[in-house]
Amino acid sequence: MRFTDLFIRRPVLATTLSLLILVLGLRSINLLPVREFPRTDNAVITVTTYYTGADPALVAGFITTPLENSVAQAEGIDYMTSASTQGSSVITANLRLNYDPNKALTDVTTKVNAVLNQLPQGTLQPVITVTVGDTLDSMYIGFYSKVLPTNKITDYLIRVVQPKLQAVDGVQLAEILGKRQFAMRIWMDSAALQAHGLSATDVYNALAANNYISAAGRTDGDMVTVNLTADTGLSSVDDFRDMIVKQSQGTLVRLKDVAKVTLGSEDYNTQVGFDGQKAVYIGIKVAPTANLLTVVDAVRKALPPIVEQLPQGLQGKLVYDATKYVDSAIHEVIMTLVEALLIVTVVIFLFLGSLRSVIIPVIAMPLSLIGGIFMMLVLGYTINLLTLLALVLAIGLVVDDAIIIVENVHRHLEEGLTPFQAALKGARELAGPIIAISVVLIAVYVPIGFMGGLTGALFTEFAFTLAGAVAVSAVIALTLSPMMCSKFLKPHQGSEGGLANYLDS
Repeated sequence: MRFTDLFIRRPVLATTLSLLILVLGLRSINLLPVREFPRTDNAVITVTTYYTGADPALVAGFITTPLENSVAQAEGIDYMTSASTQGSSVITANLRLNYDPNKALTDVTTKVNAVLNQLPQGTLQPVITVTVGDTLDSMYIGFYSKVLPTNKITDYLIRVVQPKLQAVDGVQLAEILGKRQFAMRIWMDSAALQAHGLSATDVYNALAANNYISAAGRTDGDMVTVNLTADTGLSSVDDFRDMIVKQSQGTLVRLKDVAKVTLGSEDYNTQVGFDGQKAVYIGIKVAPTANLLTVVDAVRKALPPIVEQLPQGLQGKLVYDATKYVDSAIHEVIMTLVEALLIVTVVIFLFLGSLRSVIIPVIAMPLSLIGGIFMMLVLGYTINLLTLLALVLAIGLVVDDAIIIVENVHRHLEEGLTPFQAALKGARELAGPIIAISVVLIAVYVPIGFMGGLTGALFTEFAFTLAGAVAVSAVIALTLSPMMCSKFLKPHQGSEGGLANYLDS
């Protein structure tokens, strides 16, 4: 095959092609997202239904069961779990790997609507949400105080901190854990209710009639238009305590006469702690397509200004950061990659015995790996443990092409040819074998990329990254390596001395 002559006779063309591979690869490194493992679309659909006051058995029998039976008929569900607690039902449907979450959400919504008429009267409309990506938070930030109650901490976080964190690029959700949102808690006294001839329903109806939002409209005159406002809501604990529940024969029964009224929280079902004291956490979920390390680093940079502006007595601290493990794991693989390059370089030098001969495979190895990184970008892959492992394994494959080119050219130099002639002849002889061995290697690894299920999702990037590095190695071996042999190697001058002579003897 004589197409290799073109690159030997025109070294600028071979150099330009290699520089193009180098530039594209180096640029790709900054564009590739960094993850621990290859991306998989793990979607979870959650159906949450509230029925205030119902016990867990009632919720399980009349809300969870009909909804669960209907949702189970939807397509794409791998498995389901449900939880029935006091006043609430939560059904979690985990979708099959890489199943379209939007299609599944539409199907689940249809199934839920089909059984709404079977739910008990007073049940709130089911809330259906879909979460794509990691179900665990990548970072937890704890907020705690010795002087502020949890509901005040929650209120501040919802109004000030949460919007700032959600605005960070790449953050999918900043969820509050252990929150205590403000709510008026009315603890009714059954004995007092009975004494005044009241029931819990009477109190509920009185609250609904006296605490609501009203749009009063406006009044238009000939010269003036006045917007009307109606103060129909109760805004303080005293307002609720003094609210009239019943009026009979000139006697007023107020809420404070039949119940204890306090400003508390909506629920007390969950609680988180930090260093032995109550706290409120904000968990950071990273968007599926975002770079985990970049997003977490951006949140870290946004955190100090937030902490500085916290109210007196409120403290915030980073509790958990998942990128520490990811950084450590990736760092170990990169160190292994560097060590492998150094060890291979030393071995090549020991057996080739010439620094000039070593330069060629030493340049070809990293260039092939960098070209493989560009292939990763083209295929939409990420930098993760498996793709880095593929690059480590590729070192032993990509170096072969350069070594056999150097050895073959070196053989022709010993026969008395000039470096230029030896490079022409050696490249012609090995062009076919190099293409053949590259095709064989690619054919070995590519089928792994077509496996299904979780195994296929994890090892597809591994297989195609390895195949891409081998393909780039073949291109470099047929273009840059022969040209470098013609420029770097010297004509044969009798027996070699030093280490090469010792190893050959």
